[in-house]
Amino acid sequence: MEKTNVEMDEIKMGKAVEIDEQKWVYDSSVDYKGRVPLRASTGGWKASFLIIAIEFSERLSYFGIATSLIIYLTKVIHQDLKTAAKSVNYWTGVTTLMPLLGGFVADAYLGRFCTVLVSTTVYLLGLLLLTMSSVVPSLKPCGSDICQEPRKIHVVIFFFAIYLISIGTGGHKPSLESFGADQFDDDYPKERRKKMSFFNWWSFGLCSGVLLGVTLIVYVQDHVSWGIADLILTLVMASSLVIFCVGRPFYRYRKVTESPLTTMLQVIVAATRKRNLPHPSNPACLHETQKSEANRRRLCHTKSLKFLDKAAVFDETQDTIVQKQNPWKLSTVTKVEELKLLINMTPIWLTTLPFGICIAQASTFFIKQGVTLNRKITHNFEIPPASMYGIGAIGMIVTVTIYDKILVPLLRKATGNERGISILQRIGIGMMFSITTMIIAALVERKRLRIVEKNLLEGSISMSVFWLAPQFFLVGIGDGFALVGLQEYFYDQVPDTMRSLGIAFYLSVVGAANFLSSMLITIVDHITEKSGKSWFGKDLNSSRLDYFYLLLATITAVSLCIYVFVARSYSYKNVQSRRTADVANCHDGDDREVMA
Repeated sequence: MEKTNVEMDEIKMGKAVEIDEQKWVYDSSVDYKGRVPLRASTGGWKASFLIIAIEFSERLSYFGIATSLIIYLTKVIHQDLKTAAKSVNYWTGVTTLMPLLGGFVADAYLGRFCTVLVSTTVYLLGLLLLTMSSVVPSLKPCGSDICQEPRKIHVVIFFFAIYLISIGTGGHKPSLESFGADQFDDDYPKERRKKMSFFNWWSFGLCSGVLLGVTLIVYVQDHVSWGIADLILTLVMASSLVIFCVGRPFYRYRKVTESPLTTMLQVIVAATRKRNLPHPSNPACLHETQKSEANRRRLCHTKSLKFLDKAAVFDETQDTIVQKQNPWKLSTVTKVEELKLLINMTPIWLTTLPFGICIAQASTFFIKQGVTLNRKITHNFEIPPASMYGIGAIGMIVTVTIYDKILVPLLRKATGNERGISILQRIGIGMMFSITTMIIAALVERKRLRIVEKNLLEGSISMSVFWLAPQFFLVGIGDGFALVGLQEYFYDQVPDTMRSLGIAFYLSVVGAANFLSSMLITIVDHITEKSGKSWFGKDLNSSRLDYFYLLLATITAVSLCIYVFVARSYSYKNVQSRRTADVANCHDGDDREVMA
């Protein structure tokens, strides 16, 4: 049967739309001149690789400092083990919580590109000041190579510099990663699949920077000087900033429209005002705009948290036009659903905190353990203790490569899921690896303590540092599943207008976990000291880190059980197709991706 003229016109129109979408990007992004981006010359891998390059240099700098920080604090600043571990946890906590502020500024005011520029400049100032504290004679720890007490001016400048780096990281991390993911169009199938791989290759670049930081930079710190190492980091960061700016014509940008937190408050205020109004039986009666707003895709209505739906209910006692003009009185379904997304994500955030506490041990106690072990490879070469963190980076690189290139294609065929397995399943697997890591770390530490008991003079120097390799490698595998999964989860599931804050939420898991780790150390120290002997002595040989590791394994196991329960009932973000204008085409929030 021949097609009618109307059908032929519809086919031609559909092909024309498809060709137009292949040429231009219609996801509310713009090019550097504020125009609709040309798909062939903007975004994609060519833009994201330039962004990954600056992340490489930032992770090189961060881990070059972070993994050696406990060594510097104990050897140069002369803090005891417990104080040094807390100092590292506080600094790491601030560094990973600052992105909450940086992400908010990026989403609400400056935009991601400008936030990266400003924050990287602040980061550079911190590195420059750190270099000066080790190079300028009047700012050095002391006049000679060995001193019992560092100069106060050095301590002040040193801590000011590393916390300035924390502030720079606060804007750099959430803005840069979300800016990189923005280079792919969610509504274009080819780019959507590339975006799923982006977080894996982002982590690959990140781990490459970590690996170089904990090997080359740490070696220079250990065998040449701290000042030379800091100078290298400063020059690398400055060079990467230049490369990032050169790529400006190739990027896709998101315009800043409004503060996402203001939108959340508007929904709460509107729902509270109309709390006594009846809930409509038909979701189609709720207020929604006819077209998607800038930087905000329309979301489908869900049945959860029904009291918030009243923000989108019309008050028949008031003028309809006046209500539509006042967002504090009437919100759209999409804005209501955005608030629901954040509320539903909170249990996931809370249950992954113990995983973050386990990660915190790798940059503190794991490295301090390495100091007490035999690190000699040859007669003249000794591995810096912080370089053991490189094994974790290798573990993560291997994991994300195998996952992206082998596991995902196989799992896609087996499950029919475009990602292979759901994001929450990936996170759960990583949490299981963290439990295994803590158990193995406890067994290794117990072996080390037995050697110390047998030979009090030499201690554990007869034990090879490579006994720590399994726990570091497992940390990397766990990160390859859970950390990458958390990045993708918080970027993908937050409202479109909060993508930078989404990355900040992922980082805040690690940040809050570092503070919790310090708090846990304080509590355990207080309880065990009262019972006879503290688990945290003046040095490792008088401590019982094996008990502490087993405690963390138990806490994480309990948390994983709660996480599985929460994940099984979690509803993923349900976005309307860009071509769909009818709310009836939405599912009503009953679709679930189940935690296996």
